[in-house]
Amino acid sequence: MVAMFTIAGQQVGSHVLAMATLGTTFALTVWAMGGKKTQTTPPIQASSSDEEKFIKEFLAKAEVESKANH
Repeated sequence: MVAMFTIAGQQVGSHVLAMATLGTTFALTVWAMGGKKTQTTPPIQASSSDEEKFIKEFLAKAEVESKANH
């Protein structure tokens, strides 16, 4: 036997309410944890645009070499 509740004029079983509650809780948790992605590397604080360009090129070369070695 299942306990029945009247919601908006419809008979709804307690097991349906339990599944809806768990599903909603899970969905809201996933949605809340999605959030905005943060930058994983610290910002480059170069004193000039040339220095910033050099740093970016150096990091790109180092990343390519790292992938080649693995």
